[in-house]
This record gives sequence, structure tokens and C-alpha cells, in this order.
Amino acid sequence: MSNDLSAAPSSAQASRGEGGPPRSAGAALAALALGAFAVGTTEVVIAGLLPEVAGDLGVSLPTAGLLVSGYALGMVIGAPLLAVLGARVPRKQLLLWLVGLFIAGSLLSAVAPGYGALLAGRVLSALAGGAYVGIASVVAAGVVAPGRKASAIATVFMGLSIANVLGVPGGTLLGQALGWRAAFWAVTAVAVILLTAIALFVPFVPAGTGTDFRRELAVFRHGRVWRALAATAFGWAPFLTVLTYITPMLTEVTGFSDRTVPLVLVLIGVGMTVGTPISGRLADRALAPTLYGALAGVTGVSLLLLAAVHSKPAAAAGFFLFGLAGAAVIPPLQTRVLATAQGADSLASAANVSAFNIGNACGPLLAGSALAAGGGCTAPLWIAALLGLVGLLLAFASSGTKPATTRGGTG
Repeated sequence: MSNDLSAAPSSAQASRGEGGPPRSAGAALAALALGAFAVGTTEVVIAGLLPEVAGDLGVSLPTAGLLVSGYALGMVIGAPLLAVLGARVPRKQLLLWLVGLFIAGSLLSAVAPGYGALLAGRVLSALAGGAYVGIASVVAAGVVAPGRKASAIATVFMGLSIANVLGVPGGTLLGQALGWRAAFWAVTAVAVILLTAIALFVPFVPAGTGTDFRRELAVFRHGRVWRALAATAFGWAPFLTVLTYITPMLTEVTGFSDRTVPLVLVLIGVGMTVGTPISGRLADRALAPTLYGALAGVTGVSLLLLAAVHSKPAAAAGFFLFGLAGAAVIPPLQTRVLATAQGADSLASAANVSAFNIGNACGPLLAGSALAAGGGCTAPLWIAALLGLVGLLLAFASSGTKPATTRGGTG
């Protein structure tokens, strides 16, 4: 069976649209990354606006907090579900449909008359966003030469990193100045630009010939695929585990003021922006060592922060390294899953997006439980280090020489 990734054009061929003029693979990757930027901004920006949302809609702060977890749950469900439903749809057309759905969700969020409508808009955006990130990474890997797949995937995920540097703080400031709805209007505008960019710059990539969901699903009978997905969940979980509780850590342990916390968050975002492309390039040269090194790095930096967090200069440097190491795990984790589940690229990529978001949900939950049990403000760092170590062990366990493939061909 021929899968979409193998059926995709070479880097030279992929620079053309379907019957259209030559197009740059770089422009296509930039367009795909813009979508990841919109998804990443939408996911996190609401966290900085929860008090305004709660006050305006007349709900409690914990109830407003469900707008964050509801988005994560929507991404967990939406990524594989929409990937399956769109399995026979050409990639570019599927991306355009997903962006259209994302625009609808963003608009609903912006004009929501009440809490229920806002939650519905968030979930709708998440359903589309989760599937978008998974499909976009497959398309990115297909429009470049085989030796640059990890770098192409890293370019897409750079959008998520830049969202943490620019999109989230910018959207938060906009929402605080003009009302929380302004942030969603801004995301909607970005999504409209994204729709145009995909239409213009992303090449036509056909759906796999004879795509059969049951045959793709057969790949998931292999234990290595599940171990690779579990490595993603555990390997990425340290990031949001620490980020969720970084404010009390910085204010109560390090001694920073509340006003300084956003600056540290920007340092983390800058670290992510540096770490993602470096990791992508290294993963193209040596995937396994890059994966193991990145997971060992995020584990080690989490332990390093246990000491560094007691000094302001050391904490600032440590959290920059944490952003760098945290982002460095993304390209090799995504590339490992695609390599392990050959023949089921769309479904595997979508499942990996779900795994990232399972890590987003479970890591902070464990850290919150540790805090509730009296573990202290640095407890999330211990939790993050343990999660990273488990992710590293699972990455070792998912290694092997022969990838899982669907019946009927390797793709």
C-alpha cells in the first residue's frame, strides 16, 4: 500500500502546486508554521485572561479554568478523529477545511454570548487545531528531501514556540487592554491569513492510494508504536508541569515580583525558539541520539532548577535552558513516531498530537496533587524530572531496526 508521505512529491516536485506555478518549499513550511502559531496562541492565551472572562461571563475562576482543559481534551480527541474522517481527502484540501473549522471556532469564541458558547467555540477550535498540527507535520515532511524531514517538522513546531514568545503575551496584553474578546478576534484574523497562505503556497499532496483506515489501524497492534507514543506523552509532560506552576515558584521561592514573571516566560519562549530548529537539524543527522539527548536534557535541567530556582540570575538562565530542552524533544519525538508507524502517517501523527496533549493534561495534574499534599513550590520540578526519565526509558524501549508497517506495503 502506498501511504501519503511516500506518495508525496520530492522536494523538487513539491515546489509546484497542482498544475500551478513553481512554489518554494520554504514558503509552504512558513504557511504551515503560521497555523501552528495560531493553534498554540489560542490554546494558551486564555490562561492569562481567565479573571476577565470569569468576571464578564459571571462564572467562578475554576469554572473558567475548564476553558483551558476543555481545549486540551478537544485536541486529544480531534487530532485522530478528524485525521480518520479525512483519510481519503487530499492533504491540502484537508488543511483548508481544518482551518475553516478553526476560524468558525475562533469566531464563536469572539462573539460568544455566554460561557457555554465560549466553551463550544474553544472545543471546536481544538478539534480542528489538533488535527491541523498532525497533518501539517506530515505535509511538511513530504515537501522536502528525505534527509530534511525532522528539520521540516521542526519548522512547523516553531510556530508553537513563537506563539509562546509573541502570540500569548501579545494576545494577553491585547485582551487586557481591549477586552478578552479582542484576543479571539486577533486569532481569527491570523487564521484568515493562514487560509490564504495555505491556498497560495502549500503544494498539492494527494491522499494515499487505496487508503484504508483498518489497514492504518493495524499498525497500532505493534507495541513499539504505543511505546513511542507513550514516550511523547511522558517526554513532553515536564514542560507544562513546570510552566503551570511557575508563578508561585518564581515569586515564593526565587523572590521575583509578579511583574517579572512574564519576562521569565519570554526567556522560556526564546529558549524554545532556539531549541526547536537545532533539534530538528540534529535529528536529521542522528535521530536516536538526538531524542535521547533531548529527553535527558529536559530531565537534567529540571533537576538543575531545584538548586537554580533559589537565585534570580541562576533561575533566569535555568528557565531559558528549560525552554530550549523542552522544545528540543518535539522534533525527534514526532519523527520517531512517523518512522515507527510507517504506512499510517496521518493517523500516527494525529495520535502523537493527542499524546502531547495527554502529557499537557496529566503532568500538571500530578504536580497539583504533589502541591496539595504539601510538597512545596518546587515539587513540580521533581515531578518533571521523573516524567522526563520515564519518557527517556520509553524512548529506549521503542527503538529498533524495523518499523511497524501496514499490511500490503511499507509505505
